[in-house]
Amino acid sequence: MSKDFDVIVIGSGGAGLSAAISASEHGADVVILEAEPSIGGSTIRSAGVLVAAGTSVQHSLGVADSPREMYQHYMDLNQWKVLPGPVWNFCHESGPMFEWMLEMGLEVPAQHSTNAHMPGLTRGGVENNKRCHVPKGQGKGLVEVLDKRRQELGIPVRLNSRVTDLIIEDNRVHGVKLGKESIRAGAVIVASGGFARNQDLIRKYFPDALDAGTSFFAVAADGSRGDHLKFAEKHDLKVFGENWGLLLLTARFQRFHHWVSGFPPASRIYVDAQGLRCMDEDSTYAVNQGQWKAVGKTVWAVFDERARLNLPTDVEDWQPERILEEVDKGVVLKAGSLEELAGKIGVPRENLKSSVDRWNHMLPNGIDDDFRRHDTLQAKGAKLKLDAIEQGPFYAVQIVPGELVCTHTGLQINSTAQVVNSSGSLVDGLFAAGEAAGGILGERYVGAGNSVTNGLVLGKIAGTQAALSQNEPMSQVLI
Repeated sequence: MSKDFDVIVIGSGGAGLSAAISASEHGADVVILEAEPSIGGSTIRSAGVLVAAGTSVQHSLGVADSPREMYQHYMDLNQWKVLPGPVWNFCHESGPMFEWMLEMGLEVPAQHSTNAHMPGLTRGGVENNKRCHVPKGQGKGLVEVLDKRRQELGIPVRLNSRVTDLIIEDNRVHGVKLGKESIRAGAVIVASGGFARNQDLIRKYFPDALDAGTSFFAVAADGSRGDHLKFAEKHDLKVFGENWGLLLLTARFQRFHHWVSGFPPASRIYVDAQGLRCMDEDSTYAVNQGQWKAVGKTVWAVFDERARLNLPTDVEDWQPERILEEVDKGVVLKAGSLEELAGKIGVPRENLKSSVDRWNHMLPNGIDDDFRRHDTLQAKGAKLKLDAIEQGPFYAVQIVPGELVCTHTGLQINSTAQVVNSSGSLVDGLFAAGEAAGGILGERYVGAGNSVTNGLVLGKIAGTQAALSQNEPMSQVLI
């Protein structure tokens, strides 16, 4: 059967660009089909962090690490609910992918960093080692490096070209459809992103994302409409990772990612429905959604007037005047005393008072004996000795998992990024990468950069395999 290209890549985010470059470098004739008017997907909106083990940057800084150590931590954090084979390859290929990116021109200085916005090496979540590599230029810079390499290789991109269907016959992919147009190819790589912008698919595949109610918002690319799940439903492809994704805890009134929204005041505590302090207020997004669930899905942020007045004025949400606006709306509750505030949020007065007193008592030493928040603050390079919560009026606002960053439900893959159908057979020539692939991104987000790295590593693997698959079929039954 004649074909128009060797490999079709659906999507031009980090996963799609990585896949196209890898396939081209292995001799394939490639085209990228992008549904949106511009390239970059969700990657271009990200910090561009790459979580990788055994890298040259780690070596330069004397950080001993290995893919096996990364694998063990990754699997343990996700309680071994993710797929061991794909995760093993993800961890072992993370280092080679990182060096590949450096060869393309990505700049990651060999210096220690304290956060996901300062170039260098940092610990971005609860990972057991420093393996989060922050590039210069963040996600935008990362996409620019990839796109420069794409142009060098002469890989065409068709913008505003949304794939509406896959052409699959006799368990082999033969191309794609764009409405009435068909494009034939020996292999197809689905790298179309997640489904954070599709409310119907969220209800079906990630209902936990609706816990925030009207406070829900998504920061993924507009093209994150879940096309991969529509392909799965039509062609009986296996889906993995239902009800998983990255949700960030936000205040009820937040509308933007923290880069724009700003951060809550450092001098605050989170209390549960009983008015008792319930968690490290600065715990990483790898685990804090789970903590929110564990304490009963009711969490209040409590802070005082001094904390409000110390907020910056050049952000959109967490700023002094915005807090007062939300008080007028009844979203933020305000009271002249802690006892009055307890009544307004419906918790025992003595519990809230004792929680605040306990917090204030621990402050002089800068040590949080209860939740060890000082460890988290120290890792961020933040101030350890925070202000007491003592100057009225006092404020409280509900904390919810309101910000959807990425979704983890995708087409189930094997260790070489090949897509599996519902009977467990591999579909010849069909691959998936990034959020469109299921099996690596789990219930817990592993370090800053888990999703971006997943896209680049799987894209690189899928591109290589798609190029190689031009010569021989790879169908087999998973055991």
